Amino acid sequence: MHYSVLVVDDETELAEYTAKYFNMSGVETAYRLDAASALEFFEDNTCSLILLDINLGGDSGFELCRTIRQTMDIPIFFISARSAEDDMLLGLSLGGDDYICKPYSLSVLLAKVKAELKRYEDKPEKEIPQDNVVKLGNAFFNPKKAVIRKGNEEYPLKAMEYKLLAYMIANPGRVISKDEFFEKIWDTQFVGDVTLNVHIRHLREKIEDDPGKPEVIKTVWGVGFIFEP
Repeated sequence: MHYSVLVVDDETELAEYTAKYFNMSGVETAYRLDAASALEFFEDNTCSLILLDINLGGDSGFELCRTIRQTMDIPIFFISARSAEDDMLLGLSLGGDDYICKPYSLSVLLAKVKAELKRYEDKPEKEIPQDNVVKLGNAFFNPKKAVIRKGNEEYPLKAMEYKLLAYMIANPGRVISKDEFFEKIWDTQFVGDVTLNVHIRHLREKIEDDPGKPEVIKTVWGVGFIFEP
């Protein structure tokens, strides 16, 4: 069976209530309380997005994310009472698409989830002609394979990285504000700077000769970024 959302949280009442609220709002949602049952869920079911707590009893949501990322590239939102920036950076670096701190408003969370589901359903292949290989400094972007090639190495892009890069390729040579990225890529304003900055950093690591001194994706301090291929 396919669900829109899977909630993985060891707080039974919160997981159950979140799933109930989402289902009442027309977003088909299931929940699981630990890592083992979450992995069992995927033996017979699929979903389009995961809300994943960091602390899962004796298990780690970070480890579960790493395991899921070996076979799936669906959006993962971390949900946690831990608000330290190091935790946010780790979660996003492991493949999380967003990081939401508890306590959260269910209505705001639902809005973020709906926006992400809408974005996820849009096929990225439509954004760039598939036969166009794009030169990015000393790297090359192959839209058909969704990879960056630099030298003899190929670096696959995650869905959000692809979206960001496609938007920048369509808007070269002008400053793109953070708010514009939030609106056009995430289709919501409920996204933090840390989330955007981590995805930009990952792109730079795959594209730039020196990610610390970027020449293709440049920062315009206090405003956003400019793409100069």
